Amino acid sequence: MELRETNAEVATLMERILYEVKKVVVGQDHFLERVLVAILAQGHLLVEGVPGLAKTLTVKTLARAVRGTFKRIQFTPDLVPADLVGTRIYNQKTGDFATSLGPVFTHLLLADEINRAPAKVQSALLEVMQEYQVTIAGETHYVPQPFLVMATQNPIETEGTYPLPEAQVDRFMMKVLVGYPSEEEEFVIVQRVTGEPIDVVAVATTEQLADLQKECRRVYVDPNYITYAVKLVSATREPERFGLKDFGRFLTYGASPRATIHMIEGAKALAMLRGRNYVLPEDVMDIVPDVMRHRLVLSYEALAEGQTPDMLIRKVMQTVRAPDRPLDTHVRVANG
Repeated sequence: MELRETNAEVATLMERILYEVKKVVVGQDHFLERVLVAILAQGHLLVEGVPGLAKTLTVKTLARAVRGTFKRIQFTPDLVPADLVGTRIYNQKTGDFATSLGPVFTHLLLADEINRAPAKVQSALLEVMQEYQVTIAGETHYVPQPFLVMATQNPIETEGTYPLPEAQVDRFMMKVLVGYPSEEEEFVIVQRVTGEPIDVVAVATTEQLADLQKECRRVYVDPNYITYAVKLVSATREPERFGLKDFGRFLTYGASPRATIHMIEGAKALAMLRGRNYVLPEDVMDIVPDVMRHRLVLSYEALAEGQTPDMLIRKVMQTVRAPDRPLDTHVRVANG
């Protein structure tokens, strides 16, 4: 009974956070859900979409709803790592050096147009994402928890950009594609933006979010689903073994083990958002495209034939059969 009450509380709290964000942000349900999944699973998001699709607004509103701090960095070619992580400043009066911490010291960080910054700056950000700490002049400083980086990429202009190397892109839990709103949604957007300002109420605290993250790790995953995730990822590395003939010529490299880990972590977070303390096959299947699309390195042949990562992921999912849904009695026994 206690477990069910906990699940209901978690689902209610996440619903309240979502409600506050949706007071300001119109549509973008898939994107909003993935932001919450990333927070619960302690992952980071790479978001691709044209300008003006409420990416900044979403993260800013979310920070207000959970009483967290929010910072936005506009990445440009002239940025240096110190602009991001901080530096040592000399104080003439005292003759001492003081540490000035950079904008990465926040709960929710929006790295806007990450592909506009040079490799040194990108690697400085990715180090913080991985280690949750920064070293300035031999001194270690930890970023606040929970910590989420949402990096955006603009798919339109590629001139003067520094594409993220495959190994660094792999550190992002998910890559989410954000599309244009429908006509009805756009109508509501115009009404809200041009109308009275909307007040966002803080409905949770960062401490509560940290507790939810711990709770997320306790969500039960049937070993069959882990096997399913492993097979999906293996099929991108050795397609012939899974009966995917002529598939290998489209892929230079398949997904890494991080894909399998993030698939299961994301499925746990999705199950939790849906009010369950156990994962179902649809939780894993729903998260697969977002976890895999940035991890597949397509060959020149694939690009020449107009293949996209999402097309290849669909073929893999059609070939590798998902496990059956468990009986409720089995789930209850497994959960103890």
